[in-house]
Amino acid sequence: MSDDSTGDDPTPDADDRSTGDPPADRHDRETVSEAAAEDVESGGASPTTPRIAGPQKLNVLTIPYQIAQQGVSIAIAIFVFGGGSASALFGSGRSLLAIGAIVAIFLGIAAFVGYFVARYRRFEYELTADTFDIRSGVLSRRNREIPLRRIQNVDISQNVVQRALGIAEVGLETAGGGGTEAQLRYVGVDEAEALQSEISRLSRVAKTEDGETAATDEERFDTVFSITERELGVLALISVDLRIASFLFFGASIFAPSAASMAQPDNWWEYGFGLDSLVGAFLGPLAALGAIAALALVSGVLNAARYYGFTLDRGEDELRYERGLLQKYRGTIPLSKVQTLTLEENVLARALDYAALTIETAGYTPTSGESNGSQSAIPVAERDRVVTLARSLEPFDDSTLERPPKRARLRYGFRYAIGLAVIVALLYAGTAFTDFQLYWYVPLVAAPLVPVAAHYKWKHLGYALGEDHVVTRNGFWVRRQKVVPYHRVQTVFSSQTVFQRRRDLATVTVDTAGSQSITGQDAQAVDIDAETAERIREAVSDELYGALARRRRDGRTRSGAGETGGSSRAGPGSLGDGSGSPGD
Repeated sequence: MSDDSTGDDPTPDADDRSTGDPPADRHDRETVSEAAAEDVESGGASPTTPRIAGPQKLNVLTIPYQIAQQGVSIAIAIFVFGGGSASALFGSGRSLLAIGAIVAIFLGIAAFVGYFVARYRRFEYELTADTFDIRSGVLSRRNREIPLRRIQNVDISQNVVQRALGIAEVGLETAGGGGTEAQLRYVGVDEAEALQSEISRLSRVAKTEDGETAATDEERFDTVFSITERELGVLALISVDLRIASFLFFGASIFAPSAASMAQPDNWWEYGFGLDSLVGAFLGPLAALGAIAALALVSGVLNAARYYGFTLDRGEDELRYERGLLQKYRGTIPLSKVQTLTLEENVLARALDYAALTIETAGYTPTSGESNGSQSAIPVAERDRVVTLARSLEPFDDSTLERPPKRARLRYGFRYAIGLAVIVALLYAGTAFTDFQLYWYVPLVAAPLVPVAAHYKWKHLGYALGEDHVVTRNGFWVRRQKVVPYHRVQTVFSSQTVFQRRRDLATVTVDTAGSQSITGQDAQAVDIDAETAERIREAVSDELYGALARRRRDGRTRSGAGETGGSSRAGPGSLGDGSGSPGD
């Protein structure tokens, strides 16, 4: 029994379907949840009363786990850097020094263990009606209060050892944070799931304007996506890191001279048909290609393992996902905080008619250890299936995407031709002024591909202004189609580079409150006509104010309906707290 047990306080599970609990546990938790709901309805407990009462401790297994985790690292460091000195000391015959060293080692171990015991005893967390409080610190105390309304995501992660021990790490992410705001290392799995569920419920209560909520019972979830074995195989294939192909150029720079030597007339008969020549000319390049293929295969398999067993469940106010083979993750995506939807397809995925869906929420959007600013709502599936789910979250229309003017395509052609010319010039200069034979003419074989590349670059650009959303599309190797609701727009601006001004082109950037805005991955309508760019900028600004006005009006209408006894809860097909499309 862990020290963070909540005793008789009910800690209902968030969703029986997504946790995989035994039927008995499910029945017990459903009974607890129903009893809590009955208490609320009968006036026995307030909806704002946390069902996890009082200060809580971490799981007692935290102590041995962290000692072992840190101890192994320290032992390896001592063995690598101090093993020789230790053996020399104990073999020198200096008994007093050896005894002193042994005493120091035992004192160090005792202090090491004592520190983790003290840290465990001094760490407490408490869930209140408005905040999540953490008190920690061994030598100096630190008290933190995290407002529940600011919590964006509650993520649960477990590695193989933690799953065997029945403990988990809980991470809390807040809006505007650059990382995890708070981490509980470690609590029992049941406690982690109860925290996730209760923080979600209390957060919904805290966000109500009149202090009441209809969500007094546990939110019900329906599974909207579950990855199949076929899709895992496709994921392993399309998630191969195409940047690995850049190693081909490195391998060519090493092995091309030996291969080219076979074509030299002076030594054709001497080397052309010899075994040494064949080995030198072909074995090296084949080994390099084999290593690159192996790396690509490993990267794909690892990515498939990360999303093994991926399921996505939807409730009225949030999405919940679960994934992972070795490292297991469970997290939440609040629908009321959705900023941008992104449909992502690389070249292989487009060829197979597959796509991925990522969701960006306000502020920092973790991916359970990654920091690319987006949550995978669907790692990979047939494109029609992905688009259907995306439109159930934000009902957008991308059928009217407009491409940039054709003069933008000419600009790309000049850009690629100039880049190719620069590469050839550098290689030629290296050949002329050094002793290296760099085969400067080899890149010229790509010259016929310049107009083709320019066309496909232009073909995969586009933008559309819908009734409630702005949609942009960019990228060839990895095409990303972004959907931004008007009411999520923070700023919209147009810009022109020196080269764009020469062709009367401009770029319109739609900025949101998401973390990808910080990294320059906003939705952009690239290389469109300059006058059109100004019209789009003004139109998006006007739609922003109109959408906000409609949402305020709809909010007042729902509030009035709630006061007269009507339900203010949104249905499963909407975005929870009224974050659906402004025109609804």
